[in-house]
Amino acid sequence: MQTTIRLAVPADAAAVTDCVCRAFIDYIAVIGQQPQPMLDDYQALISRNRVYIAVADTELAGVLVVEHSEHAFSIETLATHPAFQGAGIGKKLIAWAERLTQEHHVHAVTLSTNRLMHRTREIYRHLGFVEYDQAFVNGYDRILMRKTIG
Repeated sequence: MQTTIRLAVPADAAAVTDCVCRAFIDYIAVIGQQPQPMLDDYQALISRNRVYIAVADTELAGVLVVEHSEHAFSIETLATHPAFQGAGIGKKLIAWAERLTQEHHVHAVTLSTNRLMHRTREIYRHLGFVEYDQAFVNGYDRILMRKTIG
């Protein structure tokens, strides 16, 4: 399976939304509400060049939404389509985000995840992220994580 990562274009918006919703739907029962990524406007995010997609052969396999400032580069959403979970798509998207972080001359990539999403937190820890704070953001109990980049 060949995987490429590219900036999403407007024609990708429906597939991006579908991928994110499929990736997060099981967490509704865990956290008691729709996870924030299920509510985002991907057409608007794509128009602001904030969405990257992983394409495996010809299928959308994963989504990465980023935000950057002068001091930080943030992963806002990371989603792997259920059909591709366990195939390393998330790891490839994290590596892509790390590369973008370096290109923007920022020394850390940050992200947040729901406090109750234990499996997700463990995956991020395994990839080198450390938890550094906890905050309530838009009604969600978030764990803030950071990874220092070369």
